[in-house]
Amino acid sequence: MDAGTGDVRAVEFTSSRQGDSPLLPDLLAQIPPEEAIGTVTADGAYDTRRCHDAIIDRGAEAVIPIRRNGRAWKEDCPAATARNEILRATRHLGRALWKKWAGYHVRSRVEAQMNCLKLFSERIMSRDPDRQTAEIQIRIAIMNRFSALGRAEIKAVR
Repeated sequence: MDAGTGDVRAVEFTSSRQGDSPLLPDLLAQIPPEEAIGTVTADGAYDTRRCHDAIIDRGAEAVIPIRRNGRAWKEDCPAATARNEILRATRHLGRALWKKWAGYHVRSRVEAQMNCLKLFSERIMSRDPDRQTAEIQIRIAIMNRFSALGRAEIKAVR
């Protein structure tokens, strides 16, 4: 999802037994290569070599908190070097300050938009997997169209 516009840019369907992080490379591949990706923000479940490699391959910066028990990786590739920088910054600044400094809290907008998608209809009506995919794609197209009409402006109140 593009946090700036609120548009859903890529989607993959998984069973309840399958994790989300292995699909990150496939999600990034859905965005045309000529379109730049600035940052990829995800939760700690995406703190894997495969995810960091996919993000680096797209020329983006990972904003993924290191797992609480995370250790430094052997710096044998650019993804490990970038990930270890996140680990060093987290240790130096503290987890909460790193999240603020890195812009991690933008993820809450994405989560809110995904909640809207889930609330758009309580359940998928189709039983056929291909039709389920089409049904979700239609919902996403409608949500993206609504996003294009305008978004609420959020301002911090102090």
